[in-house]
Amino acid sequence: MAASAKSFLADAGYGEQELDANSALMELDKGLRSGKLGEQCEAVVRFPRLFQKYPFPILINSAFLKLADVFRVGNNFLRLCVLKVTQQSEKHLEKILNVDEFVKRVFSVIHSNDPVARAITLRMLGSMASIIPERKNAHHSIRQSLDSHDNVEVEAAIFAAANFSAQSKDFAAGICNKISEMIQGLATPVDLKLKLIPILQHMHHDASLASSSRQLLQQLVTSYPSTKMVIVTLHTFTLLAASSLVDIPKQIQLLLQYLKNDPRKAVKRLAIQDLKLLANKTPHTWSRENIQALCESALHTPYDSLKLGMLSVLSTLSGTIAIKQYFSSAPGTAATTARSFDLVKLAQECCYHNNRGIAAHGVRILTNISASCQEKDLLPLEQDAVFGLEALLVLCSQDDSPGAQATLKITLTCMVKLVKCRPHLSQSVVESLLTQLHSAQDAARILMCHCLAAIAMQLPVLADGMLGDLMDLYKLIGRSATDKKQELLVSLATVIFVSSQKALSSEIKTVIKQQLENASNGWTAYRIARQASRMGNHDMARELYQSLLTQVASEHFYFWLNSLKEFSHAEQCLTGLQEDNYSSALSCIAEALKSYHKGIASLTAASTPLNPLSFQCGFVKLRIDLLQAFSQLICTCNSLKTSPPPAIATTIAMTSGNDLQRCGRISNQACMKHSMEEFRNLATRYGDLYQSSFDADSATLRNVELQQQSCLLISHAIEALILDPESASFQEYSSNGTAHVESEYERRMMSVFNHVLEEVESLNRKYAPVSYLASNTCLSNAVIALLKVPLSFQRYFFQKLQSTSIKLALSPSPRNPAEPIAVQNNQQLALKVEGVVQHGSKPGLFRKIQSVCLNVSSVLQSKSGQDYKIPIDNMTNEMEQRVEPHNDYFSTQFLLNFVILGTHNITVESSVIDSNGIVWKTGPKTTIFVKSLEDPYSQQVRLQQQQGQPPSQQQQQRTAYSRF
Repeated sequence: MAASAKSFLADAGYGEQELDANSALMELDKGLRSGKLGEQCEAVVRFPRLFQKYPFPILINSAFLKLADVFRVGNNFLRLCVLKVTQQSEKHLEKILNVDEFVKRVFSVIHSNDPVARAITLRMLGSMASIIPERKNAHHSIRQSLDSHDNVEVEAAIFAAANFSAQSKDFAAGICNKISEMIQGLATPVDLKLKLIPILQHMHHDASLASSSRQLLQQLVTSYPSTKMVIVTLHTFTLLAASSLVDIPKQIQLLLQYLKNDPRKAVKRLAIQDLKLLANKTPHTWSRENIQALCESALHTPYDSLKLGMLSVLSTLSGTIAIKQYFSSAPGTAATTARSFDLVKLAQECCYHNNRGIAAHGVRILTNISASCQEKDLLPLEQDAVFGLEALLVLCSQDDSPGAQATLKITLTCMVKLVKCRPHLSQSVVESLLTQLHSAQDAARILMCHCLAAIAMQLPVLADGMLGDLMDLYKLIGRSATDKKQELLVSLATVIFVSSQKALSSEIKTVIKQQLENASNGWTAYRIARQASRMGNHDMARELYQSLLTQVASEHFYFWLNSLKEFSHAEQCLTGLQEDNYSSALSCIAEALKSYHKGIASLTAASTPLNPLSFQCGFVKLRIDLLQAFSQLICTCNSLKTSPPPAIATTIAMTSGNDLQRCGRISNQACMKHSMEEFRNLATRYGDLYQSSFDADSATLRNVELQQQSCLLISHAIEALILDPESASFQEYSSNGTAHVESEYERRMMSVFNHVLEEVESLNRKYAPVSYLASNTCLSNAVIALLKVPLSFQRYFFQKLQSTSIKLALSPSPRNPAEPIAVQNNQQLALKVEGVVQHGSKPGLFRKIQSVCLNVSSVLQSKSGQDYKIPIDNMTNEMEQRVEPHNDYFSTQFLLNFVILGTHNITVESSVIDSNGIVWKTGPKTTIFVKSLEDPYSQQVRLQQQQGQPPSQQQQQRTAYSRF
C-alpha cells in the first residue's frame, strides 16, 4: 500500500506547468478550496512535488498550514491524503516555522468521536515526532489511545509510540512500563503483543532503560517460546543491542546459541539474518570464539540454505578487521591452529559445492584471507582460491540465468582483488579468463571483459600475443544488433585499447571499424570512441568522432562531437614528437594548438544553460595554456643557442654575486623567471579546477593532479638548473613515485617525472654549475617527454555519475536584484542565509557533504557624504561559518556593520567540506547590494552644526533615552 501510494503521489504532478513558487501555491490553494472532493485530493497529492521544487521554509510553512486546515475540516479520505503527503515530505517538516499553529490544527481532530479520525491523527502526530518530540499533550493522547477498544486506533497509537520513543527520552522512559504491562498482561491478544514488542528497540537513550528493556525481552524469549514470538523478540533484541552498543557481544552469543540449539529453521534463519546485521555494523566486536562457533555450525548443518546464510556472515567478516583477530592468536597453542584450520577447511570444502552461492562465498573467504593476512605464508590458500575461482568461472560463464550472473560478478570481483594484492597470480588468472571468453555466453563475456580491463589497468599483464585472441573474438561476434552484442563490442574494444595503449596497429583499427559498420549503432560507436579517448588512442577516436558527426539530430551534439574530434586530432599531432628535434616539436605544438582553438570554439557552442560544460571548458583551456607555455619554454631554450652568454659570463656572475648572470641576456630579460612563474600559475589553476570538481570520480581527479604535478615539475627544473640551484630541493618531488598506480597513463607519467628528476639531479651533482647548453637541452627534452605521453580524457569529461548542487536564499532580499537594501549606519544588518543541497540520481557515490562553509564579505562600492579618512576595518565585513546540513537543508545568520555611508556589495559564497575534511569550492556565489543611510538624529545634529546652532537639551535627552 505504501509503495502504491508513493508512486501515486509521485505521478500526480505529471505535466504540471512551470510556475514560480507563489503562483504554484495559489494554484494548489484554489484546488484545496474547491467543493469537489476529487479536485481537493488532487491538490493535496501535488504538494510533495511543490516541496521538491521550492524547498525553502517560507513556502513550506504556508503549504503545511494549508494542509493542516484541510486535515482539520476535511473527511477521513482527505486526512489520509494529508498523512501520506506528510510522511513522504518528512525531511521538510523541520522547515515549518509556525509549529504550534500547525500542531494545534492537526491535534484538534484527536477529540473526534470517530475512532478512524483519531487513528489518522495519531499516525499524523507520529509522523511529526521529529519536530514535536516533547509535546506532553501528544504523549498523553498516545498513552490514552493504547487503552482504546478500537483495534485501528490501538495500532495507530503503537505506530506513534514507536516514533516518539525513537525521538524523546522522556516519552521512552514513561511509556516503557506501560508497554511492559501490556505485553505481559493476559488480556492483551498475541497479535497485539507482536506489534508492541518492536517498540522496545527504541529504549536505548540511557543505560538503565536499555538494561530494563533487555531484561524484559529476556523474560519474553523464555516465557513465550512460540516461533513468531521468538522471532520478533530476538530481532528487537538485536536492534536494541545495535543501537545501545553495550550488549553486542552478549547478543552475538545469544544468537549463536539459538542458531546451534534451536531446531526450528525459521528461528535459525532469523539468527543468521541478525548475525549478518551485526557483522556489517560492528565486526570488531566478534571474538575468535564467535567465529569458531559459527564455523562449527556451518560445518555440521545438513541444510544448504542455512549453510549459505552462515557463509554469507563469514564472508562479510572475512573482509573486515575480524579476520585479523581470528588469525592473530597466541603462538604455540594447539587450539589456535585448529581454530584457524576450521575456517579454512570450511572455505575449501565449499569452493567446489554444487550450490553456486555457497561456492562463491567459499572463494570470497579464501580471497579475503589471502588479501588480509599477507604477512603469513599462505601459498596453498592462494592456489586454492585461484582454482576455486577458475572452477566457478567455467560453471557460471556457460549459464545466462540471473543467479549465475550474480555469482559470476562475485567471482570476477574476487579475481580483481586477488590480483591486486598478489600480482604474481595475475598471469594464470588472465589466461583462464581469455580461454573462457570464447565459449562463454554474451552476458558473461561482457562481465569478463570488464574484469580483464580492470586487471590490465592495474598491471600490464595483457601481452601483444594475447591481442590475437581478442581480435579473433571481435571478428566472431557476428552481425547481430542485439543490446548484448552492442555492449560486448564496447567491452571488447575497451580491453583491446587497454592492452595496446602505446599504439593501435592499422590492422586492429580496420577490424574495429569494419565491425562497427556491420553491426553497430551510433551510440555504440560513440562509446567506443569515448573509451579510445580515455585510453589515449586519439587517432582511432578522431576517426570515429568524424564518422558520427552527420548522425546526430541536435546542433549541440554536433558541436560536442566536433570539439571531441578536434581535441583528438590535436593530441594525435603530439604523438610524432622526438627528443632533440626541437623545430619539429614547435611545429607539432603549433598544429595541436590550432586544433585545440577550433575545438574550444565548438565546445563553447555545445554548452547550454542547463549543461554549461564548465569542467570540460576549464580543462581544455588549461591544456591550451599549458601547450603554449611548453612552446614558449622551448623557444626560450632555442634562443640561447642563437645568442649564447658571453665567455666571461661565469666570471661576471661570481664577481657580482648574481648567479643569473651565467645565463647572459636571457636572464636579464627575465624570460626564464617569467616561464617558471607561468608554470606555477598553471599549477595553481589546475588546483582550482580540482577543488571545483566535487562530483568527479577519483580517476579524473588523479588526472588533473598529474597535470598539476607536470607544471610543478617543469617550474622546479627551471629553478634547479638555471635560477636558483642552491636552494632547490628534491625532497618533496621524489616521494610521488611510491603511490599506488591505478592506470597505464599514470604509470607512464610517473615514469617521466622520475626520469626528469633524476636527470636534473644528476646534472646538478656532476656539473655544478650546470652549463647553459646542458640545462636547456634537459628542459626541452623534459617538455617533449611529457607531451609524448598521450593525454587521457577521463570519465568526468564525458559523463557525470554524481550530481550535487547548492541553492542559496538570502533574507532580507530586494524585490529587484539591482535595487539596494536600505540600512541605517548605526544599526546592524542581520543577514539570514538558507540553503538546500540538491542531488542527482546517485547521491554520495564518490563523496558526501559533511558540512557547508559560508563566506560573507562586503566591499564599499560608492561612498556618499563627507570624504574623510575611514579605518580599513570599517570598510569591509569578512565572516565565515560552517553549518552541517540536516535533511539537505541548512541556515545561519550573520550580523554585518555598515558604518560608512554609501552602497556596499555583499557577496555570499558557499563551499562544501566532505567526510574526509577536504574543502571543495563548489559555489554558488550570490550578491546583494546594501545602501547605508545616515540615521535621522545624526543627520539633524550635523545640519545644526553646519548652521552654527547647538542641539537642544530636549533632543539630547530623548536621544540618550532612545539608546536603551
